[in-house]
Amino acid sequence: MTEGTVKYMPPEAEHSLYRNGKVYMQRDVSGDDSTWVGTDLVDHVMTIGDARSLSRTQRKTLASNGFELIDAPLGDECDFLDTSWLVNSYYSECEEIVRKITGANTVKAFDHNIRSAQGKNSKLKLNNGQNIQGPVHVVHGDYTLTSSLDRLRQLCQPPRINDTYAMNFSPGQTLLNSEETEAAIRGGRVAIINLWRSIAFEPVEVNPLAVCDSASVFPKDLVVFEIRYADRIGENYFVKYSRSHNWWFYPRMNRNEALLIKQWDSHGGLAKSQGGESDADLSTFSFHTAFEDPMTRDDAPDRKSIEVRCAVIY
Repeated sequence: MTEGTVKYMPPEAEHSLYRNGKVYMQRDVSGDDSTWVGTDLVDHVMTIGDARSLSRTQRKTLASNGFELIDAPLGDECDFLDTSWLVNSYYSECEEIVRKITGANTVKAFDHNIRSAQGKNSKLKLNNGQNIQGPVHVVHGDYTLTSSLDRLRQLCQPPRINDTYAMNFSPGQTLLNSEETEAAIRGGRVAIINLWRSIAFEPVEVNPLAVCDSASVFPKDLVVFEIRYADRIGENYFVKYSRSHNWWFYPRMNRNEALLIKQWDSHGGLAKSQGGESDADLSTFSFHTAFEDPMTRDDAPDRKSIEVRCAVIY
């Protein structure tokens, strides 16, 4: 267990007032997200539990809590700065892991970010020109009630300028089947799940990732904000502080472990406000943030990590 400072939206933030461009982030073609508007964040010191210390019966799961750590050894030949290798090889590894854990019929990786504070400061890029991003020090979720389904439907269309997954696609080719996806949205179950891992050879000490138990989050905590891409507008969630939030992390994560983080599940308990079938005991998403662990050594190596987003159709 440790204590870490995490950044929330202010308590006066209202869900409805922060729509329609009042809070947004601009992201350009190269992946930069340096323009922020309307995000007056507030620091809160939170107790962050050591999830490794939990017993087998207490361990956190993707289904119940929105996150789960698994063993997922990497192969010998990995080049995380090579976009072609990522899309053509690593994406399929992520898909297989998520398919095995969830039992879903279809899993398609469609996006990734590599994060390193030193890499961002030195303007390091992938070989396709995409910039390395810094760790995100703000409590957030990657999709909303609206943007989760919008994104899945966009993946049923020909790829756009920001869609790196489509580097080998033929004209008109789509990542997801439109009929299958729409049927799952309307009468089945869909999800978006991130696979996060360290890509450094040293265990993570600097800027570790904290994840929030889905069961401790309520609709009143949510604040919508926009991400403005070069060719579309998405929505994410920022979060207001609540003493009910139950935070966890996995100390010293290594590159042969993967942390699955649910970004949206149409059958989750919080998803019931959208209508349709839901399960009150099933997690909808897990908020997450980087934080500064006061126990970190002064000479600890920089964190280097990758997250890959996967579309999931049951």
